[in-house]
Amino acid sequence: MNSEELLALLSAVGHAQRLRVIAELAGGRLYVSELARRLEMSRPLLYMHLDRLEKAGLVVGRLELSEDGKALKYFELTPFELKLNVATVLAALDEDAAAGAAPDERP
Repeated sequence: MNSEELLALLSAVGHAQRLRVIAELAGGRLYVSELARRLEMSRPLLYMHLDRLEKAGLVVGRLELSEDGKALKYFELTPFELKLNVATVLAALDEDAAAGAAPDERP
């Protein structure tokens, strides 16, 4: 994992609403409308959070057809373990250096 991937992961879990999404999906896969109802969140806002979680590799979404032919988008958690320590940060920076990535020089 490089520093960009590490930051995406930390950013994905660094929001209270996304933690609530993870908590709901811990009980099993759900389709978006059901998840939105449980979280009392609009579907557009939920999709924004799900997109962030999916890009970080924490959830996966799949379209499925219901028995009546409606397309339903289901999301479920991917197995993950979040471990952050100095070694994790150094390994991410080492991977950047090995790939020739320039360090970010923002203040």
